Amino acid sequence: MSLKKDLSEWEIASTKKMMGYGFGYIVVNYLLLYGLSQMDFFYRNAVGLSGFLIFLATVIFAIWNMVNDPLLGYITDKPRKWTRKYGLRAPWIIVSTAPMFILFILIWTPPMGDEIIIFIYLVIIICLFDTFFSIYNDHLYGGYTNQFPSEYERRRSFAIMTVMLFSILIIMQVLTSVILGGKEYEQPAYLTNAIIMIILLVIFSIPVFLAVRESKEMKEMFISTYEASEKASFIKVTKTALKQKNFRVSLLGYTVQVTATTLWNAAQLYLFVDVYGLSIATQTLPLLIGILAVIGSVPFWYNYTRKHDFKRTYWLCFLLHGLSFIPFLFITDLVFHTIFFIFMMIFYGGEVTMLMPVASDTYDEVAVEMGQRQDATFVGIRNFFFRIAFLIQAFVFFMILVLVTDYVPAEAQLADFAGQSSEAKLGIRVMGALIPGLLFIVMSLIFKKYYTLVGEEKAVMIKKLKEAGLYRA
Repeated sequence: MSLKKDLSEWEIASTKKMMGYGFGYIVVNYLLLYGLSQMDFFYRNAVGLSGFLIFLATVIFAIWNMVNDPLLGYITDKPRKWTRKYGLRAPWIIVSTAPMFILFILIWTPPMGDEIIIFIYLVIIICLFDTFFSIYNDHLYGGYTNQFPSEYERRRSFAIMTVMLFSILIIMQVLTSVILGGKEYEQPAYLTNAIIMIILLVIFSIPVFLAVRESKEMKEMFISTYEASEKASFIKVTKTALKQKNFRVSLLGYTVQVTATTLWNAAQLYLFVDVYGLSIATQTLPLLIGILAVIGSVPFWYNYTRKHDFKRTYWLCFLLHGLSFIPFLFITDLVFHTIFFIFMMIFYGGEVTMLMPVASDTYDEVAVEMGQRQDATFVGIRNFFFRIAFLIQAFVFFMILVLVTDYVPAEAQLADFAGQSSEAKLGIRVMGALIPGLLFIVMSLIFKKYYTLVGEEKAVMIKKLKEAGLYRA
């Protein structure tokens, strides 16, 4: 059975639904990869929390992330009394949104005074934030797999979502750079920025709520397959998923991607302020040009994937993206930063278009093995591993900024402060460019060698999904 024939037999999801999920994707990526990426600089330089306590708080946060993501996914990933009426995933997405947004704002309102009180506040707020974020994230991405089951839908939906993601997120980053421009060391600026960003995310949530609604047939599919299958324990679900080689490879790729991106994003304030000696507002130009680069590249990557497959596009973009980090070890001005940032965004755009299509294929493979849908649990398992990104980022920043180099935080800078040392600047480049670049390059080789869910193997999997009643009705 060919994949092309498979597409002709099933209703295609609407563009409106794809765009609705795109807004959800923006919510998740802003909060996790852009919003929280400012936290290290904020608490170190605007609040004055010591590097060790920031490191300790991030470690606790990451461990909490790793525990609650898969468990919350498993606990909420089963039909309830209200599933037939309201759906399996939509209610969880809707009820977790408001507390998630409120807690994000509270991250930027630490108490003044004793460091230990600030530390305790930070740990409690970010862990509470992540609890609701995990529920939202697990069911948004878990729902994607069911709403867009065919290869065509996954390729098309993420092409649309990638354009939306980068267009809106980079505009949001431009706003952030303007709000924080010249005020990188002032607490109120960060709170103002958080409130404005959350207002935008609230607006984006309206189409999300409409898009995640499930059809009557889909609700019945969840209920009937759950009732007919063996009720697997969390341990069994986890073991079954991790036994699948493609799931493991995809999981590793996502972990590497988020780790490298987290390091890059978290290093941006340090790069502009401490290495280039510029205000963060100067990010505006490269970010705006980056929008055009990503949007312009999506049609190319869409057609490239159609001619080849998810696997080839993914590993190639990983390789090219990794290589694009290397120039940032030497760049000293905004012009060259902008030029090489364009190339980075082109490759990153192609990589992101494959993110959920590849992951969803591996969820399908595990679903065939289990005989039931546990996609929110699979997302939770996936998040368990990619939360390693926060541990790595905390460890790298602590080692480089505290133990290895003589980086001088804002509160320790004197009137005659001449700028960071050459060792500190090199350390910032290493943590923001060299390490992410190497991670991407190595992962591209691993993915190319070990991922096999393409061609006939994938076609057979889709046939089994249909036979098991696990394909979207």
